[in-house]
Amino acid sequence: MTDIQTLYQETIRFAAEKHASQKVKGLKLPYVVHLSNVAMEIFMAARKTHGFDLGYALQVALLHDTIEDTPTTRVELEKVFGKDISDAVWALTRDCRLLEDYRLSDSLAKIRKCPREVAAVKLADRITNLQAPPKNWTKAHIREYLYDSQQILAALHGANEYLEKRLEQKIEEYNTYLQPAGKTGMVKV
Repeated sequence: MTDIQTLYQETIRFAAEKHASQKVKGLKLPYVVHLSNVAMEIFMAARKTHGFDLGYALQVALLHDTIEDTPTTRVELEKVFGKDISDAVWALTRDCRLLEDYRLSDSLAKIRKCPREVAAVKLADRITNLQAPPKNWTKAHIREYLYDSQQILAALHGANEYLEKRLEQKIEEYNTYLQPAGKTGMVKV
């Protein structure tokens, strides 16, 4: 059995190579920063969740965008990391063959059929993404992203209590980007 540190290092190296040319949306940071932030959420969730498979969840966290955002295929992931990891990453991948309006619900349906660690990765990913929106986003885009975040939270309820609370908090904080300057409180989306 491989220790967690080695598993993390081997997986993040693969992911960093696959995402080498990408940057974090709205920032000039290498994309691997996003992946390591998602992994940090998973580390913390594992500490607070009995029976959590940290090794599996870490690999899924670090690889969660490889099929969606790089030329990496499901078959390649299966050859390198095995079928369980490949299936989990596939569940987290929005199917570009579907109309945009159906991609999130399709992915959430796939995630709900997977081990709870996959749902934890989706929650961790959204927590990490709920930073200040890119400057070029309109209020409508921010509202849509906030709505999608609420849909993720509702659909994955019961998957990981720690991460659900974190996402609830991030949604509340993100709501402030819809507020006029000087106003506070939740905006109904």
